[in-house]
Amino acid sequence: MALLTVLFSIILLIVLVSWGKITPFLAFLLVSVAAGLMLQLPPVKILAAIQKGLGDTLGSLTIIVCLGAMLGKLVASSGAAQKIAEVLVNAVGEKYIQWALLCTGFVIGIPLFYGIGFVLMVPLIFSIVYKYKLPAVYIGLPMLASLSVTHGFLPPHPSPAALVVQFNGNMGITLLYGIAIAIPAIVIAGPVFAQTLKTIPSSPLATFRPDDLPSKQLPGAVNSFLTALLPVILLMLTSLLPYACKMPPIISKWLLFIGDPSVVMLMALGVATWSLGIRQDKTMSQLSIIYVDAVKDIALILLIIGGSGAFKQVLIDSGISTQIAGQLQSFNMHPLILGWVIAAIIRASLGSATVAGLTAAGIMSSIVLHHQVNPNLMVLAIGAGSLAFSHVNDSGFWLFKEYFNLSIKDTFRSWSVMESIIAVMGLVGVMVLNLLLN
Repeated sequence: MALLTVLFSIILLIVLVSWGKITPFLAFLLVSVAAGLMLQLPPVKILAAIQKGLGDTLGSLTIIVCLGAMLGKLVASSGAAQKIAEVLVNAVGEKYIQWALLCTGFVIGIPLFYGIGFVLMVPLIFSIVYKYKLPAVYIGLPMLASLSVTHGFLPPHPSPAALVVQFNGNMGITLLYGIAIAIPAIVIAGPVFAQTLKTIPSSPLATFRPDDLPSKQLPGAVNSFLTALLPVILLMLTSLLPYACKMPPIISKWLLFIGDPSVVMLMALGVATWSLGIRQDKTMSQLSIIYVDAVKDIALILLIIGGSGAFKQVLIDSGISTQIAGQLQSFNMHPLILGWVIAAIIRASLGSATVAGLTAAGIMSSIVLHHQVNPNLMVLAIGAGSLAFSHVNDSGFWLFKEYFNLSIKDTFRSWSVMESIIAVMGLVGVMVLNLLLN
């Protein structure tokens, strides 16, 4: 019954948005209330879940998305994006630009959360798309595939790192196994799968549409790259420094503060205001107009993401993940496959990779001990399953849809299939490694 309720809610949401033409934010609120009532949550708890889900989701993303949009708009309007696109294409050629973006996404995806990496890298994707008139989904999906894989498979991301601890695995070995599995998964789900998406119509968010400026008006290549990638550089440095050298507690506290994504984005925007704004003879009034326009363009996206968080929280508070996991635990299958299946079904039901991973880990912890399963491989199996079947209850689905300005049908065809390919390839890689290690 619980699974039928989730399925009905998802279908209702798609019908309201696609056929009813209701804005996704309102559709999410209506479906969240309907799902809560069908799952027999008290009305007061339904409202509390909606408020908590919306607040928790927006609380972690609002500052990052808004500042990221401001930075992206400035990078585009200043000509820095145009300069970066020219340098990249000149370095690797238009034929291999997908692979350059894929590698970039993989490197920056290891230290960065998915949402932050998405917001920071999408302007770069769009600058190349507009400059060379290339299909947006075809060019952008490989980079996003690499960001997604690092989020689901590799420590130090929250879910894989927590799973390593829970299963008493080894962080370094899990990372090495994860990289070995991640590479073929990214290649298949990225450049290979993207070959089928060249005809998808996409008119990416106008905020990041760069003006085609004369070469003499463009900022320098070093200035463009350093300013656009400063958040990535700062986040990588603050993440790696504690492992590289021992520091006094007071320095560690300040490093923790400086390394917070919101603080990093604020610092990066301050630097960009000078390097790409004031230094390029723009006034503060002109820069303020750029920043206000950027926030206007992404305001609706924030509401949609908040709505998806409300729907997810209603499902979580109903206890549906425990019901699903309990029903699946009695299935007779290989423990690694069972861990993947539990994580995949909870992911499809709730929309959260982290919740899916941690819930599946709680169910599988005793099974790992009794069946002598390699704990590092179980981390990766659950991590792969937690990426499967991303759809309308996942904030990542809506980020991709709205930024790339796609229909729901084309978002399913591109984003959802890409995530599912990663999940299946991840499981295949885990089972191959399990055979080789045994």
